[in-house]
Amino acid sequence: MKKRNLFLFYIVVILFFTGCVSLKDVSVYKNEEISEYKYALINSTESLTSNVGTTINGVYVSEGKTVNPRDIISGYLMKRGFIIITEISDDIKDKTLIVNYGESGRRNILFGYTTEVTLQFISAGTKNLVCSSTAEGIGDREADDIKKAITRALEAVFEE
Repeated sequence: MKKRNLFLFYIVVILFFTGCVSLKDVSVYKNEEISEYKYALINSTESLTSNVGTTINGVYVSEGKTVNPRDIISGYLMKRGFIIITEISDDIKDKTLIVNYGESGRRNILFGYTTEVTLQFISAGTKNLVCSSTAEGIGDREADDIKKAITRALEAVFEE
């Protein structure tokens, strides 16, 4: 009985400290309004798979999650009314954004780390930076970190 109570105590302590992690504020830099654009070309990104494994009754069980940053960005922009294109033609380049994604940092916290991502929105017509956004994310796995960070970065860009 004492072992069970001690185990429950450790679980409560871990959950308490994990819930106290605060993410850095999202950083957004805007040169012009993104609402002036209608099309987006999102550069390809590699999928990331995060695996977590455990042994249950002597059998190793692994569970994985996969995320492709381009898919998250595409879905969000489509929901906002953007038309996702695969190449830029001269007749629409002034209304087209080129979107770049990059992992820009990692910060150690109590029981893990946060992942930071940066998104760039570049005018296809002028090649100037329209906007950039940097955000952190934290989740159960690295794939969750990235998904949350991208979502936070995009929400900050389109905040009214």
